Amino acid sequence: MDELGTFKRFSVGLTGGIGSGKSTVADLFAEQGAAVVDTDLIAHQLTAVDGIAIPAIRATFGAELILPDGSMDRTAMRERVFAEPHEKKRLEAILIPLIRLSTREAAEQAEGAYLLFVVPLLVESGLWQQRVSRVLTVDCSEEVQIRRVMQRNNLSEQQVRAIMANQASRSARLEAADDVISNEGDSAALLPQVLELHQLYLKLASAQ
Repeated sequence: MDELGTFKRFSVGLTGGIGSGKSTVADLFAEQGAAVVDTDLIAHQLTAVDGIAIPAIRATFGAELILPDGSMDRTAMRERVFAEPHEKKRLEAILIPLIRLSTREAAEQAEGAYLLFVVPLLVESGLWQQRVSRVLTVDCSEEVQIRRVMQRNNLSEQQVRAIMANQASRSARLEAADDVISNEGDSAALLPQVLELHQLYLKLASAQ
């Protein structure tokens, strides 16, 4: 990375709404040789048992937001930040600098044909579009998102819609995209799309 926080290697920022299938697509790119850095996974590691964000979270939000095993109580924190928007800003003030640092370190150590960053809130951040070479959006209808997340996370439709309301709109993600992968139904349809884009990214990476 240079002093502006952009990446010297060819890089792709992969995003999509909750339930769109970002992780599945990222895994397919990893199988082709892309160096995947998942910022959501990094955030989970920061708030897991012995995560480096835990002391600050305990000091800021209280011990009631920490589970007996020492990890952050994600359910309680989700309820807190949805009920009180200013609490979301307090949590972000802790996590975002740590995520950026860990992401930079992971990118510097990553080995692969090119860098692929999984960034769920890429559009919302206002920063990532300038940091990466291209933006790739995994797209599906809101109805598909809701159905998948209800089944996967055992949440009500109202809860899923509340999460989606705090994310960028489908149209905003598509507008930000240089490339789009459609994931409306059969997961078998993903691989041909990934292979086509992987070849494009190899060419662009070699030319950079």
